[in-house]
Amino acid sequence: MAGSSSDGRDAARNGSSNGSPNGSPGPAAGGSRTGRNLPVAIAVGVALGVLVIGSLYVVKVVFLLVVLAAVGLGVHELVRALAARGVRAPLVPSLAGTAAMLGGAYWGGPVSLVGAFALTVMVLLTWRMFQGIDGYVRDATGSVLVAAYPSLLAGFVALLLVPDDGPDRVVIFIAVTVCSDIGGYFAGILFGKHKMSPIISPKKTWEGFTGSAVACVVAGALLVHFLLDGAYWQGALLGAVVVVCATLGDLIESVIKRDLGIKDMGTLLPGHGGVMDRLDSLLFTLVPVWLLLQLFIPS
Repeated sequence: MAGSSSDGRDAARNGSSNGSPNGSPGPAAGGSRTGRNLPVAIAVGVALGVLVIGSLYVVKVVFLLVVLAAVGLGVHELVRALAARGVRAPLVPSLAGTAAMLGGAYWGGPVSLVGAFALTVMVLLTWRMFQGIDGYVRDATGSVLVAAYPSLLAGFVALLLVPDDGPDRVVIFIAVTVCSDIGGYFAGILFGKHKMSPIISPKKTWEGFTGSAVACVVAGALLVHFLLDGAYWQGALLGAVVVVCATLGDLIESVIKRDLGIKDMGTLLPGHGGVMDRLDSLLFTLVPVWLLLQLFIPS
């Protein structure tokens, strides 16, 4: 994520010895081997966790509003990042589409989510049409990207939330995905040597990926069993799928940011970068987790 946020996290979990994206020796004062301020990053992560869990188990709609705010900020960051390369994706209809998809998924289910996405795409294509011919395909493509990533993918968190045990399903989704970062961090720091993707994300290592896999499989097995009364093997399989998808989410955001020539999507979250820099792996694990939980433990 050209020295992206996920690269920063990759450095932490994969044991990079360089403290800055350009390879200068050592981190700044108060920072870590990642080039990030690790204590601040941890504090922000804990605060976000308290906000998410607190809203999730109080009133479901409150949690949905928290998700809408986070994804809305992510949409804003992505629209602004695209604009830096001359791609004009309209912000207002993109945000309206995000709200429609989340609300449609929660109150209307998968059909309403798909319908809201289709209508959003139609509005975005029409909106751009009235702004002239030049660059239409480029801008329309960027707009549809914003509608699909993050908005459409984020709609599946509303589908996870709907059942009576929805909060537990959401906790499993978030916790197992976060374990990918945690397991990879420690394995990377201790053992990271063999690079996974030198071009896309130079600081990812296979040792870090192995640590992520172990953490996700264990967390998945335990959480699915104790929260949803599922079988251990079902949770382990879910964890294995999550680690692959979370890694792909990191790499895809890295590719997007390298293409756009930016380090982070934003600066809103100290120690993390922008909101999209925290949503990348979560977005890519959402759909597989929803599908697997529907298959194993139908709501």
